[in-house]
Amino acid sequence: MMKVLVFSDSHGNTHYMEEAVQRDKPDLVLHLGDVNSDARALQAKFPDLPMEWVCGNCDGLRRDLEKEKLILLEGHRVLMMHGHTRDVKFGLTAAVLAAREQRAEVLLFGHTHDALCEYEAGLWVMNPGTVRGGWEGASYGVISIEGKNVVCYTLRLK
Repeated sequence: MMKVLVFSDSHGNTHYMEEAVQRDKPDLVLHLGDVNSDARALQAKFPDLPMEWVCGNCDGLRRDLEKEKLILLEGHRVLMMHGHTRDVKFGLTAAVLAAREQRAEVLLFGHTHDALCEYEAGLWVMNPGTVRGGWEGASYGVISIEGKNVVCYTLRLK
């Protein structure tokens, strides 16, 4: 079984990401942008933990960061994006279409700070919310993969 933690919109707060990594002991961490330096700080704290990340709208004009990235997890196609380039604050149509065009089984995006996880017609759509915290608390996502089975869900930290 593979366990993946998905963070987004940390905006300078690495505390909750560290707490989740220590508690959940994932095999991989994905960070969906805003702020990318937080992902790098997390990697420095857990150097043996593999991580992938993409660029968010608050990460500046970085040529070394992809805005979208298609990755394979145990043979399952996962499309990562922050979401600002697909206007997710105005609806998910463009992001879902991009995921379907790339035959992804999981679409991951952030940007809205609102946690969401749903499954429809062979596609998991997940926004882990903001791991920064706030009045609703910090949230993050989990992808659990066991063979052909993929399950996604979100969790909240106090």
